[in-house]
Amino acid sequence: MPSAPQLSQNFSPWEMFLGAGPIVQGVMVILILASLLSWTVLLAKSIELIRTKKGLTQAETILEEADTLDGAEAHTRDCRIAHTLVMAAETERARSQDIPDDTEGLKERIVLHLERLEAAESRRLLRGTGLLATIGATSPFVGLFGTVWGIMTSFTGIAASKATSLAVVAPGIAEALLATALGLVAAIPAVVIYNHLARQSAACRAQVGDIASLVMRLVSRDLGRIQSLLDKGRVVRFGSRATGAE
Repeated sequence: MPSAPQLSQNFSPWEMFLGAGPIVQGVMVILILASLLSWTVLLAKSIELIRTKKGLTQAETILEEADTLDGAEAHTRDCRIAHTLVMAAETERARSQDIPDDTEGLKERIVLHLERLEAAESRRLLRGTGLLATIGATSPFVGLFGTVWGIMTSFTGIAASKATSLAVVAPGIAEALLATALGLVAAIPAVVIYNHLARQSAACRAQVGDIASLVMRLVSRDLGRIQSLLDKGRVVRFGSRATGAE
């Protein structure tokens, strides 16, 4: 009785990649690059968010201890975000020197400016994470396309050779299914990384909001001092320290 034929086909991932058709190989290369891109974004954004969080924490401490907005401006230059918010308040206050009695209007204008800056920082902190969402959502379908194409090619070859042996069918199907596996390998980490970075970005955005609130507290405190001096008959100008003559 003849023995069953021995399969010489090597089913390692590399051999299956080499044995796949050009379209399936192209799909696999795209998925491998997408996976590498996900890990690159994780590394780059993690370093960025760690540095940002450290700077924001230091700026919060400085603003908590500051007595005036002028004093805060001099000590927040190491944190770009905090310094931008402080300078926005300083700039608006300087532009309002000709309407010193409009304290409520000044507060409203500063709040509106700080809100726009907060929104801009939120977009900047999330920059790059949209790519992860795209990879996580599309990679399984890209891999499925490669699998379907590979199986179609395999069945076409089977029909042309008129061979029905499993030994003939298995290699082509295995090579095609590798594309689906790579699609999942690219998609699953991308989704996990996206959720991780989204949480870290949300924490940084909350700190930016806290800093904006601290800036407004200093603005309100400075305006309160100025109003107190005005009530006492002193002459005070915006953008300078609250001193004057009776």
